[in-house]
Order: sequence, then C-alpha cells, then structure tokens
Amino acid sequence: MKKKEKTNVMRVLDSKKIKYTEHYYGDTDAVSGVEVITALGQDPNQAFKTLVTTGKTGQHYVFMVPVAEELDLKKAAKAVQEKSIEMLKAKELLGLTGYIHGGCSPIGMKKLFPTTIDETALQYETILFSGGKIGFQVELSLDDLKKVIPVDTADLCK
Repeated sequence: MKKKEKTNVMRVLDSKKIKYTEHYYGDTDAVSGVEVITALGQDPNQAFKTLVTTGKTGQHYVFMVPVAEELDLKKAAKAVQEKSIEMLKAKELLGLTGYIHGGCSPIGMKKLFPTTIDETALQYETILFSGGKIGFQVELSLDDLKKVIPVDTADLCK
C-alpha cells in the first residue's frame, strides 16, 4: 500500500464527515473494473463503474452499474425520461467531468449531473466505486452516497 494519498472524492467525503473505506490497487496491472475488484478481493456485484451519457435533449446523465455488467441504453433512457441515451465520447469526459476514463467518480464532478445507480446496489450494506483517480476505490453505504449527491435507483443492466 502506498502512502496515504487523498483524492478529491475523499476530500469531499471528509468535508461532509462521511465514513468510507479507501482501497488502493495502483500496484497491480488491473485495468478493467472486474480486474480491479478481483485484485482488491471484493465482490464484483458490489462494485460499480461510473458511466457518463448524453440524452437526446443534450442533457448529461451519470449511471452506475456493476463492473461486470453493461448499461442497457434503453433502460437508462427510460429511467431519466429521455427518448434515447448515448455514451459520452471518451475525449469529452475530462472537459465535462474533470475525470479521465478509468478514474471517473460520481462524486466531485465539475457539475452535478442527474445520477442513477442500478437497483442491485440496494442489496448491499456498502458499495465500491472509483475514488476519482486510477488506483483508488472508495467504499461506503448507498445512504451515505445520497448525502453527497442525489442518486436515484433503477433497473439499468442488460
């Protein structure tokens, strides 16, 4: 484990006095969400990736789905009352959110976007997601995440 480093996500959680567990995986070759969670010895169903999308109206949305699953764009569109949804292009991610691909977290984006997490998150006491930087994951309860950003739940996976 490398020296204690605080990401923006951790600073936001600290400022709101939200209890979380940080997980560091930077000393592995893990790239995909499943590889990361496996390297950490955690349940892939309890770990969520953060996906940024654009609706037909031009509005941006954030969706969180288990790392081993795929976002169903039709279900996602329905969840946010859009006609259709498409994934944000990777080259647009940094400018829009302040995060790079692989280190995108729902906490601490440049703007607050409507965020929906797959309903399977309700099954777990805690969930894991990006700590806002490649190499870092944070773990906290869904209720605590909702104290930081507004989050809806819906069936989002294929």
